[in-house]
Amino acid sequence: MITRTRLAAGACALLAALAAGMAFPAGASAGEPTGEDAPKVDLVLDVSGSMRTRDIDGGTRMAAAKQAFNEVLDATPEEVQLGIRTLGADYPGDDRKTGCKDTAQLYPVGPLDRTEAKTAVATLAPTGWTPIGPALLKAADDLDGGDGSKRIVLISDGEDTCAPLDPCEVAREIAAKGIGLTIDTLGLVPNTKMRQQLSCIAEATGGTYTSVEHTDELTDKVNQLVDRAADPVVTPVATEGADACAKAPTLKSGLYTDREEFGQQRWYRVDVEPGQELRASVSVGADRAVNPSYGVLLRAVTVHGREIVRGEAAGNGRTDVLSTGLRYPKQESDEEDAPAEAVCLQVTNSFSVASGVKTTPGLPLELTVDVVDGPGDSDDVAAFGLGRGWWLLGLLVLVGFVAGLLWGWLSRWRFAIWRTN
Repeated sequence: MITRTRLAAGACALLAALAAGMAFPAGASAGEPTGEDAPKVDLVLDVSGSMRTRDIDGGTRMAAAKQAFNEVLDATPEEVQLGIRTLGADYPGDDRKTGCKDTAQLYPVGPLDRTEAKTAVATLAPTGWTPIGPALLKAADDLDGGDGSKRIVLISDGEDTCAPLDPCEVAREIAAKGIGLTIDTLGLVPNTKMRQQLSCIAEATGGTYTSVEHTDELTDKVNQLVDRAADPVVTPVATEGADACAKAPTLKSGLYTDREEFGQQRWYRVDVEPGQELRASVSVGADRAVNPSYGVLLRAVTVHGREIVRGEAAGNGRTDVLSTGLRYPKQESDEEDAPAEAVCLQVTNSFSVASGVKTTPGLPLELTVDVVDGPGDSDDVAAFGLGRGWWLLGLLVLVGFVAGLLWGWLSRWRFAIWRTN
């Protein structure tokens, strides 16, 4: 009985130590947040004629948007540069060509003058068309320049009325530029078609879609998105993989973004010094309708084509992003000036689409590369995923051992008292 009690106490202590070690991993050097430039947000508001509809808390959709904007402007963090763009605010006529150009910057992206911005919002009145695609293109230009986070928040009560310029395709083109711009969409009292379109726009850039039916919901969500822009972010570096290892660009530790055609191979090179470990992961997003049953393969090979290690993942249509990764520790060399090894990373996908679905631009690809000092001896606890938590493991094991001894002594003492009485 005493032995079982001690073992149980020791096991609990060991489990706690393992959990603590995994909860406090060693910090990685790849993908450090930049945060050097001020974050930028462009609020894009639909001011088309349908915004006159009175179905949000007893008032018009336009009134709800104005109230939400005023509260958001009051709560915008000082470090955020904010702008406001409208679509459908100026042209009330029936000429489609003119109506589909109706987008204007109501307040320029920059340091926020709350009074001036509120005055500009107060002048808005529901007017014309819904040129979402053209507005997104202009909003991307509004946010051009700088390395800080960039976010478009689109608020609309209807689908785009300016086809064939598909706003979903526009969002994909923006994402393909690799400028790290995210588009979040909010649908006021949405229908099925509008929900699909706004969801597609958000997914193409890694943003979010939210349906809104009350003023306070709109205010809260826009506030969350503006606050999120102020958080430190990792800005991916746009790169372009090659079709062969010999032509591949050489990457250092960091986060990279690229586009990969359906069934295409993309190659990248990483230099790994003796005693270092290469850690790489890749995510490929299905930003359009794809056929079920697909996969992503990440291989590390030598420049001569010999496979070193691979990571692979398969999907069945239930997720929009598929990810996999690999690790390759390079053994230390006895030579003082041993050269670095060029390791080629190959990314392959097996996505496919039905007829009629556009295949260009390619699928968004995000590649993380991290070259760190490899684990030392085989008994290095970092090899077990504990990182720098080894000292905590030792302390908790010692505490568990002492606790087991004390518990066993108390149990034995209580048993002796019971026998005596």
